[in-house]
Amino acid sequence: MTRPSLARRCVAEAFATFALVFAGCGAIMVDAKTNGTVSHVGVAITFGLVIMAMIYAVGHISGAHFNPAVTFSFALARHFPRRHVPLYWSAQLAGALIAAAILRGSLGNIAHVGGTYPSGSDGQAFLWEAVLSFFLMFVIMAVATDTRAVGEAAAIAIGGTVGLDAIWVYLLAPIVGAGLAALVYAFVRGEALHAKA
Repeated sequence: MTRPSLARRCVAEAFATFALVFAGCGAIMVDAKTNGTVSHVGVAITFGLVIMAMIYAVGHISGAHFNPAVTFSFALARHFPRRHVPLYWSAQLAGALIAAAILRGSLGNIAHVGGTYPSGSDGQAFLWEAVLSFFLMFVIMAVATDTRAVGEAAAIAIGGTVGLDAIWVYLLAPIVGAGLAALVYAFVRGEALHAKA
């Protein structure tokens, strides 16, 4: 079987990122609109399940990044060509923006269109997001890059970690935590960081 073209991989990333934002942020918005009937646990489960479903649906096509921090970390650990990073980031951004636009158009500006904000200081939020992103990327590296891992369970492991980590969404802290996790897992695995074309 031939590998899908880069364009097809980018469309898969855009679609899956759309699904992630639409379902996850939609759950946050519906929870706000219905005075907490979904609950924080329900929102976390929604994020975990949509990630799991999208990994099963398109992981074999795009590699199932769905997040710029994950793409950055795979490139940092030399498991993804660096020249493709801007294309994946663009696809992920497009999918997220389209989902946010549909949510805003259909539900209004409820709960900041599903965006989350820190309840503590910026420093606390950064630290927690970096640590939780570290956990997530460590699991992703373990199940996605190590041939000794059980591949069929990857979506369950990653979706479960996302559900556990569903606290905040930031820009820089996930990249720091996820990038560090990719490097630490490469070290733990005993893998040399070699360049990918």
